[in-house]
Amino acid sequence: MSETLIAGATVVTSLDPPAVTSGDVLVRDGRVAVVGADAGTGVGAAAERIDASGCVVIPGNVIGHHHLYSALARGMPYRLEPPETFVQILQRIWWRLDRALDADGVWLSAWSGGADALLAGTTTIVDHHASPDAIDGSLDRIADALEGLGVRSVLCYEVTDRDGPERAAAGIEENRRFLQGDHDLARGMVGVHASFTVSQDTLGACIEVGREQGAGIHVHVAEDEADQRDCLARYACRVVERLADAGAFAEPALLAHCVHVNEREAELIRELGVWVAHNPRSNMNNRVGRAPAWALGHDVALGTDGIDGDLFAESTTAYWRAHEEDADVTPAWALERVASSARLAGAAWGEPLLGRVEPGAPADLVVLAYDPPTPLTGENLAGHWVYGMSAEHVRDVVVRGRVAVRDRRLATAAEAELRVRCRDAASALWRRMDETPAHLFEPAGGA
Repeated sequence: MSETLIAGATVVTSLDPPAVTSGDVLVRDGRVAVVGADAGTGVGAAAERIDASGCVVIPGNVIGHHHLYSALARGMPYRLEPPETFVQILQRIWWRLDRALDADGVWLSAWSGGADALLAGTTTIVDHHASPDAIDGSLDRIADALEGLGVRSVLCYEVTDRDGPERAAAGIEENRRFLQGDHDLARGMVGVHASFTVSQDTLGACIEVGREQGAGIHVHVAEDEADQRDCLARYACRVVERLADAGAFAEPALLAHCVHVNEREAELIRELGVWVAHNPRSNMNNRVGRAPAWALGHDVALGTDGIDGDLFAESTTAYWRAHEEDADVTPAWALERVASSARLAGAAWGEPLLGRVEPGAPADLVVLAYDPPTPLTGENLAGHWVYGMSAEHVRDVVVRGRVAVRDRRLATAAEAELRVRCRDAASALWRRMDETPAHLFEPAGGA
């Protein structure tokens, strides 16, 4: 039996509804055992003790949509004509980067992005991966890198027809193979790039793998208007309608972005119980528009879409953007989105208490060195989250009862050595990108 006692903290036991108490948290065999003033009673002498006096304990953050393969792109030089549209961003940047990745780059990207997320208080990452020239075994490499750090994950490979039928088939098989495997800290979904790069046959094959394995589809939806124009030109319907008609929602699906959905599509999303991953900072960076996230129902999670691993920054940005659009949106909405991200991961893991700090819940916890200038209660937690708390307050992180970050340092990895390897791999990746031309794939209906 393993035990960890986190002592003397202010404990956020729930984000939705907000609930705050004071005392200790006893973790036993990977789960929260006791929360409260008497949690330390009878704890064994061998138990690990974390002094959290003057700190706040929160449930671990969950990134609902990420692209870890972009981690080695930070500061990357760019030498082509500047992109003017979202499709050109894909053609000239990301569809060159993914083709330049090799097996070592896949592992190091996952490690680097996972480490940064963990240090920012993220305990679970829902990732959407692409490496067309290193498909086979790529999800195992990501799972291995993240498990070494102690991070939970929900992984998939991005299936697309843009690189030809052989790579599309290999992507489908990679999803099937990974879903059939046994992974300690990883679960899977079936990845689909977006409607405008996927044929009806390929989409059907992805849906069939999901049915076989009991896994949902993780797909980009209407991130840009080009996705809708393509769908209307090829199928005479809109993207959410196409997916629904094809049976993509037979298992719980995850739709990333949903920037350009109309009222009928939003209604379908709410009616069919589909998850949405909202990525406001990426949407701003790519200038694709504002997603109507506040109108898409309760199952709207938050993703970072490869920007970084900081869900504190993403949730506060999501609030500012939503509040700017609708004055009725309050900081509590941001907390609800963070809680929804945890519920999304909990559904994939079969852990309905993931994202809560209560007996029986998975012990995915973050200790924040946050000394508030005003009282912290359930009633005002959302205000502290939006106006005060940030990734810079993350001190310790526990995942499934194991300490993964201790005093702001990774507890399970040779960090300095691996950071050097990442920088070397990034330089090599950038050289290969210089030799990789812009992608020629074009959506129907215009870019």
